[in-house]
Amino acid sequence: MAVVAGPRTGTTSASLMMTGAQEPGGRIPLVTHVITDEDLGLLQGSKHQPINLKRVIKLLTDPHSMMLYDRHVHALQRIVRHYQKGFPMKELVQVFKILNVCADRVENQPLYEQPIMDILRQCSLPYLKEKSSDELVYEQIVVESVSQLGYLMRIPSDDVRKQICLTLKEFYNESSALQDVQCHKPSSLSYNRRMVELSDISETLVKSMALLENNLDLKLQVLKVLQDFSKHSSKNCSQMLRAEGAKRLSARLTDPDPSGQLLFRSVDILWNLLEFGDKQEVAQQLNNLTCISQLRDCFVFQLTQGYSHYDRQLRNDLLVIANIVASACPNAPYVETGFVKQLTLFATFQEVKSHNPLVKQLKFQTNHEDFELKKLLFHILVLLCRDPAVISILSEGHLLLALFSFVRANDKQTVPREWTSAQFEELQLQAMAALCTLCPVMLEDYMTCQGSTRLLLLLEWCVGPDSFGGQGNSFHGTGGRGNKKGQMRHCLRLMRSVVSTENDVILQDMADQGAINQMLGVLNTAFTKTAEEYDTVEIEMQSDILFVLSCLCDGDMHRKELFGVQGVDIVVRYLRTDTKLLNSGLGHHKLLLAAIDCAWCAIVGCYVTEDYFLEKEGVFLLFDLLEVCPKNMHNLIMGCLLDLCENPKAINHVLTWRGRDTCTAAHLLCDMWRKEEVEIGAKRDANNAITEVHKPLMGRVQEERGTVSLPASCPSQAIVDVSENMRAKIYSLFCKIGFTDLPGLSVEDHVTLTIIEKYLDFKMGEVWTETMKELEVENVRPVTPDAEAMEAIARAIEERAQIVASTQSELLEAQRNQNILDEQEFYAEIRENHRQNEKALGDFADYVGRTSNIAYLKAAKERQEISIDASRVQPKYRHAKNFHDTQLHSLRTTVFSGKHVKVDSTPKVHDVDETELASYDPGDMPSSDRQLFKHLTI
Repeated sequence: MAVVAGPRTGTTSASLMMTGAQEPGGRIPLVTHVITDEDLGLLQGSKHQPINLKRVIKLLTDPHSMMLYDRHVHALQRIVRHYQKGFPMKELVQVFKILNVCADRVENQPLYEQPIMDILRQCSLPYLKEKSSDELVYEQIVVESVSQLGYLMRIPSDDVRKQICLTLKEFYNESSALQDVQCHKPSSLSYNRRMVELSDISETLVKSMALLENNLDLKLQVLKVLQDFSKHSSKNCSQMLRAEGAKRLSARLTDPDPSGQLLFRSVDILWNLLEFGDKQEVAQQLNNLTCISQLRDCFVFQLTQGYSHYDRQLRNDLLVIANIVASACPNAPYVETGFVKQLTLFATFQEVKSHNPLVKQLKFQTNHEDFELKKLLFHILVLLCRDPAVISILSEGHLLLALFSFVRANDKQTVPREWTSAQFEELQLQAMAALCTLCPVMLEDYMTCQGSTRLLLLLEWCVGPDSFGGQGNSFHGTGGRGNKKGQMRHCLRLMRSVVSTENDVILQDMADQGAINQMLGVLNTAFTKTAEEYDTVEIEMQSDILFVLSCLCDGDMHRKELFGVQGVDIVVRYLRTDTKLLNSGLGHHKLLLAAIDCAWCAIVGCYVTEDYFLEKEGVFLLFDLLEVCPKNMHNLIMGCLLDLCENPKAINHVLTWRGRDTCTAAHLLCDMWRKEEVEIGAKRDANNAITEVHKPLMGRVQEERGTVSLPASCPSQAIVDVSENMRAKIYSLFCKIGFTDLPGLSVEDHVTLTIIEKYLDFKMGEVWTETMKELEVENVRPVTPDAEAMEAIARAIEERAQIVASTQSELLEAQRNQNILDEQEFYAEIRENHRQNEKALGDFADYVGRTSNIAYLKAAKERQEISIDASRVQPKYRHAKNFHDTQLHSLRTTVFSGKHVKVDSTPKVHDVDETELASYDPGDMPSSDRQLFKHLTI
């Protein structure tokens, strides 16, 4: 007998029994007895006994049996007994149909209440599946079933509603360890949670809270479920927000609750909504008088009446929620509810004494929760100061005075009940960060608190010799561990925010207290390293100091004189910064911009500092930067150069400057002009000459926008174009250095220069053209004299454009002619070179002939003598009596002979044709020549 595997799931084996005898033909007969796991007793768990639920539904809904309540209860109890391990997924439709029928009758027949609760208790178990694919097949049914649990909250029974909450809580949180049913598997916990997310149960529970206003126990049960649903589930949070869950919860925060669970669970749900939901949506739902009032009342109660660690944490959570609402909704009604005034009181009562009864018995300890509360109070007041109505409240509460109490030197000695050294440092840095926002909008309070004096004293302490090791904690203390960088950084930030208001009283007050000399001293003593050694914090501090100096000296001659030679040396040092550091990411580009701005505001305009700046090659440094720096820095450099050129001494510096490849200032400016026109899309040909005489300056964007009718207070496109690019500054700088006799210009530069020279005329014509088009758009006809004047202006501008275009054509034609002449001269030079080479070859051949052939040598000697005789004044001088012959007649040389004779010989290999010369043998010479050779050798 053999055993083979059975064909069905749940079968361990199938026994096929074969007889020992074979049938005719060799076939073996098989006995098809199938033995299942159930037959062998191998199945684990209880056996599932299904019930015909359709008969139960018919029993409940049939008109003939719908009044048989006892039979109904018996049938429902039978369902509960048979499905003790949970409901199969395929039967959920019938189960919830039964529940809905019973729910509709429970108000008139209370006997349905207990069966409903029993069935709901069974629904808390994970649903059963026969196959793995059941989860996917019945997914929509399961989702709708979970939704139906929420709809059952309409049943007017506290016990049923409480059971629904317990069912949902267990279904969402508990696993299926006790469910052991034959041929069935329970759904996983992750599957259950996903079904809850896909359903609308969260939204339904939020809406059902309107039915539970007077039932605290049930409300707490619902909050527990929502608390579980909102943890780590963005979908559930979105559903709750769709039902205005944040608004509903916040509106009932102060409902009576002896246990305190209502506030705690509501705040926890709000936290989950903020963390996993749409933070902006939560803030919008809380942005109303009711919710802000509830937050205020809860916060004040927890702050004044709470003493436990739990109360302090809950109080801080409420304030964080208020911070988020204030950040997302600047128009939230904090002023209308009086919340701002109370927050200001709580933030300042330690530093500014108050007789308000709310803070009479209130004291902050050095524990972590009170420390965090102090920082949160500072933060929310900074957020609220964006509303102008808040400023007066903050001023009445002496907020700046409380914050400035932290702007002082740190000492490690602390008295009891004060903040620790690390806590004070962190509060100090946050207070100065808050002052950076508050001081510009509360300048009167700043002056009342003597803010400038406090800041300069703190700055003096920061660079002084007093030892202090900062903790460097928190965001504000970045880079300040073991030093005073954190305090110095925020002190300079605060000074920067104050002087950026350009308030004359504050600037004068700060200058009178010696801020200029003190900051110059800081730059000379505290920052002595090379540029490559500075970190981000140090670079930021130097940038802030230069910015403060710029604001202090701008427009005041006396302060520029105080800036003096020492300040010029400092600025020149920063202008010499290696431009390779601009892309380092540490902020060197900001430092360089601050240095250029400081040169513009603190140096330019004062003859003493200007002359010294020119002496230190300041113009050369600015042009060096203009040549290599990115385009976004050009505007500031050009503005500084333009004002500096008001000094006549600067013009020679501009004309003398030479850049890379001996580039001149005029060439650099022309090149910048061409780049500007390429960027704005001005119409030019390949030689950068004008192609549109009607629109010689107009760019692509300006042309696309066309003419739009604008009010008189709004600048038109032609006017806006002046400030959007640097062509106006380039034109102005050329007006300073002139348009003629400029060194280092190419023909292309001259073509560009003709446009630059007429920039003002072209721009004026562009404005008039735009004016005429606006009048046409508005259907306004000017009077005849005005119309004639505008036409004359248009013709004149067009004629000037044509003159410029013709001048450019002449320049280009002259350049082409010059190129042709240069080409001819080049070819003539080539021909001359070839002629000289040929002459050199001929001379060398003659030389070789004279040295290798005696007859040729004699002929050359005779030619030489004839030439000498021809040069004599007296041709017959040889026949004179006083003639003395100085030549040796036995010589055969063509050179003038003397006491010493130098004999030149040809090289073995000649450079011209690189052919080897024949070796010389004296034996081959004639006897007469051989005697001569011996004489010459001697």
